[in-house]
Amino acid sequence: MAVVNACTRYGGGGSPTTVVIDDATLIDDERHAIARRAGTSHTAFIDTSTGDAPRVRFFTSTGELTNCGHGIIAAQAVLLDRSGATEHHGFCQCSGGRTYATTAIRRHDGIEVWFDQGVIALLDHANATGGGIIAALGLKRVDIAADPRVASPGTPRLLVPVRDRRTLLSIQPDFDRLATECRRLGYLGCFTYALAPTARTGAARMFAPAIGVDEDIANANSVGCLAAHLLDTSGSGTIEIHQGDTLQRPSSVIASATHTADGVVARIGGLVDLGPSIDLR
Repeated sequence: MAVVNACTRYGGGGSPTTVVIDDATLIDDERHAIARRAGTSHTAFIDTSTGDAPRVRFFTSTGELTNCGHGIIAAQAVLLDRSGATEHHGFCQCSGGRTYATTAIRRHDGIEVWFDQGVIALLDHANATGGGIIAALGLKRVDIAADPRVASPGTPRLLVPVRDRRTLLSIQPDFDRLATECRRLGYLGCFTYALAPTARTGAARMFAPAIGVDEDIANANSVGCLAAHLLDTSGSGTIEIHQGDTLQRPSSVIASATHTADGVVARIGGLVDLGPSIDLR
């Protein structure tokens, strides 16, 4: 097993993610224990016995997730490194009952990984102000740049646009209240973001105390959701989002959304810096 830095920015930072080659003898209580001991926000367990499409499961300190975007990126980087190859194209991964097409390429500054997120459901009239989410974030209505929106690649989360980067960096949520509100409304968490005025770049912070992650260093799935939202509202669905600055772990995720016959889909990418193997058993 190893701790790798997923979604690095300019060769540094990234989200520390534990990746375990699962020998299938572990029970879930043991996986939970490993996730707690690892000290990272997420742990990916890879079952390679399933052949060409390994099954990957994701755990936090409090439970199992059906999906984790930066966990997919971390797992695919480790699988490429273990293979000794320089790149994988058209590789598949099974997680949460879904199959994800992935690409991994070895670069001079890490391993670049892309995955197809699948269809993203976009819902209007998000219950944010009435449900107390804005207040739980420590924000006022004047801080919000546009209406929040619910987006779901399988698990719904609230996209909250704030007026500028300064407002974004100043957010100090009441995590207990936010966890209660998110659980009540069925949200994974709140993805707050501020877009640059002249380019498809921006900054974001993901708060998910309801799943045991007060603030995520990098939340790749939410960047894909944001790309889908931007495609739907502005016609341009390519975005690079910086995260992790308030946690001193600068990260970067790129996403591009397109229209298909099935709905809006997104492709998500990030760089991985591999770390040393460790023993957490």
